[in-house]
Amino acid sequence: MVRALLVPLLLAASLLPAQAEEQLLDRIVAVVNDDVVLLSEFEAELAAVRAQLRQRNVRMPPAEELRRQVLERLVMQTLQLNVAERQGITVDSATLDAAVRRVAEQNNMSLSRFRDALSAEGLTMAEFRERLRREILLSRLRQREMQRRVNVTDQEIEQFLAQNRDDSTEYRLAQILISVPEAASAEAIEGARDEAESVLAELEAGTDFATVAATYSDARNALEGGDLGWRGAAQVPEPVADRVAQMSPGDITPVLRSPAGFHVFQLQDRRSTEQRLVTQTRVRHILIEPNEVVTDTDARLRLESLRERIQGGASFAELAQANSDDAASASEGGSLGWIDPAATPPQFEEVLRSLEPGELSEPFRTGSGWHLVLLEERRQRDVTEEIARSEAAEAIRERKEEEQTELWLRELREEAFVEYRLGEGLAS
Repeated sequence: MVRALLVPLLLAASLLPAQAEEQLLDRIVAVVNDDVVLLSEFEAELAAVRAQLRQRNVRMPPAEELRRQVLERLVMQTLQLNVAERQGITVDSATLDAAVRRVAEQNNMSLSRFRDALSAEGLTMAEFRERLRREILLSRLRQREMQRRVNVTDQEIEQFLAQNRDDSTEYRLAQILISVPEAASAEAIEGARDEAESVLAELEAGTDFATVAATYSDARNALEGGDLGWRGAAQVPEPVADRVAQMSPGDITPVLRSPAGFHVFQLQDRRSTEQRLVTQTRVRHILIEPNEVVTDTDARLRLESLRERIQGGASFAELAQANSDDAASASEGGSLGWIDPAATPPQFEEVLRSLEPGELSEPFRTGSGWHLVLLEERRQRDVTEEIARSEAAEAIRERKEEEQTELWLRELREEAFVEYRLGEGLAS
């Protein structure tokens, strides 16, 4: 989420309409309960969405439809932020600082370079931090809400595995949702069905799926072209689950019903997964943590001395018990057991991959301190079953959360007072 946020924000900053800066008074474009959406917020979001659509090579929806979608996104964001505030959800400075650093690192930039990149596009670090803060708030709110609403049982996992054990196919799907209000009248339901059928007719006439999704879909990912990403068989949304195996890339479903409304799906691609083998290493280590008394240099020199003793025949396990600051492993002679190098810090992983069984490392630094490592043994382990259970639980949870999130957002929207004041001729 965080990395994907960067490019649209950078592009949007250079696209902000000049008139927004020239206005002496910001205008209200929507009233949301006791809050408002301002014209400047709307124009910034509209610019970001246009930049994102261009980046994804999605043809722009009609201007009026795009304006409607963007304003509705801001309304929903405002509603969620209000709920987060009422629930006391906050993002502290340390968390925000760490998130900013991650964005910079993921874009291969130092913080100073990242700040310069934002500035070059007309976006201040303070503005970027505020947008990032909102994204984190919304993520935490949804996570809390879904924890309350969604539970995955062992029985569901076993049932899932029994049904999908032979299906190793993953699917890339996109969707269009025409939502139906809760307790809707028969006329409203029929109207939504007619709209969905009209959308399907437009798709069958050859209109690009992503453009139609960005124009008409009520789903959260509408402005991403409806893209649902790669999903295993069990992660496929319920309405299309019994059809997707028979579909070919490019195929579009008929209109399908779910509690959230009417859907049209497109299968964009499919691929097969294989047996999962992980190379594990059995490792011992000694950790020396620098502190007010022990400097970095002291820690490194101490490990160099221990290394010489081990090479001279001293027991690694005994020296680990006597010297390591990692209390948990020190009691086991420094043993970390069988581990997956990819699950360790990058510096640790790099050293493990460079060693042969029985080889002793040079002292090296990680965020925890200075390490000396003895790689005892390597093995390949089939973790297909473990991963299958983990992915089954995640797939079931994701499916439930997707359905429940749409229902929850619909509830928020239906219970809210919203008055639109955008008017014609603005941000066109």
